[in-house]
Amino acid sequence: MTADPKHTTRANDPGRGMALMAGAMLLVPGIDAIAKSLTPDLSPFQVAFLRFFIQSLLLAGILLLLTRGMAFRVALRALPGLAIAGVLMGAAVGLLFAALVHMPLANAIAIFFVQPLILTVFSALFLGEQVGIRRYSAVAVGLAGALIVIRPNWMAFGIVAVFPLLSAVSYAAMWTVIRSMSARTGGLQLQFYSGAFAALFLGLVLLVGAESGLGGALAGWGALDLSLWLPLLGLGGISVVGHMMIVGAFRRTEASILAPFQYLEIISATVLGFLIFDDFPDALTWTGTAIILASGLYVFYREQQRGRVVAAQSKAR
Repeated sequence: MTADPKHTTRANDPGRGMALMAGAMLLVPGIDAIAKSLTPDLSPFQVAFLRFFIQSLLLAGILLLLTRGMAFRVALRALPGLAIAGVLMGAAVGLLFAALVHMPLANAIAIFFVQPLILTVFSALFLGEQVGIRRYSAVAVGLAGALIVIRPNWMAFGIVAVFPLLSAVSYAAMWTVIRSMSARTGGLQLQFYSGAFAALFLGLVLLVGAESGLGGALAGWGALDLSLWLPLLGLGGISVVGHMMIVGAFRRTEASILAPFQYLEIISATVLGFLIFDDFPDALTWTGTAIILASGLYVFYREQQRGRVVAAQSKAR
C-alpha cells in the first residue's frame, strides 16, 4: 500500500528514491506476515484496529517532535474526505487480514495487486481521467489473472478467497477519494488522519460486533496477552517506517520510475510466507500473478507515455 505521488513535492535524486522504494516494498509485507501470525489469537479486524491505533499514536509523537503540532492543522474542508478515506482504508486492511487467516501470504497479496488496475477504472469513471482501450484491455487481462489465482483458493477456502479482491476495490476507492480532494495534505498528515479515522471506524465495528454478538471470528475481541504487544508494536512501527520511506521516495523520484518497484512486495511476501508459514505458491498461482504483474506494468507504461504526450503538447502551446 503506497503513498499517492500527487501529494508530494519532488527533488531530483532518482538513485536514493529507487533505493527507498525498493526497501519499503521489501519491508511492507512484514505487516501482513505479523498480522497473519496474530490471527490465531486475535480477530483480523481487531488486529487491523490495533495496527492503526498504534500507528496513529506513533505518528502523533513524530508530528509533535518534528513540527511541534503544526502538522496537525488541516483544512476543515479536507476532513470529510480524510474520514471517508480512513473508512475505506480500514475496510481494505480488515478484509486483507481476514483473508490471511486462511490464505497463503503470497496468494492474497497477488490478488490484492489488481488495485492499481481498479484505480485506473475508478479514475476514469469518477475523476474524468482519459483511459484508452489499451489500458482498459490491460485491466481486463489483469482481472482475469486475479481470477486464475482466486479459483483454486475458492475451492480450498470459499468466499474468503474474494476478500483480497474486495480489499483492492476498497483501497482503490480510497485513493480515488483522496485524488478528488481539492485540499492538499502532506504525506505524514495524510497517513495520520486517514489512519486515525480507520482506527475509529474499526473500533466502531468491533464495538457493534461485541454488543450484538455478531463479531465472531471476523470482528471479535480477544484478550491482549503481554506476549502479543511486541508484534503489535512491530505492526504499527513497520507501517510508519514503510510509509515514510515511500513518501521519501516519491519526493526524490518520478512516480513512473517508482511504480514498478511496488511489485517487489510479491517477492517479499513469497519469501516471508515460505520462511514463516511454509507456504509456497503453486504453478497456477504463479501464472495468475505473472498476468497481473504484466497488466499492471503495461498500465504504468501507457500512463508514462501519455504523460510525455501531454507534456509535449503543453510545451508546444
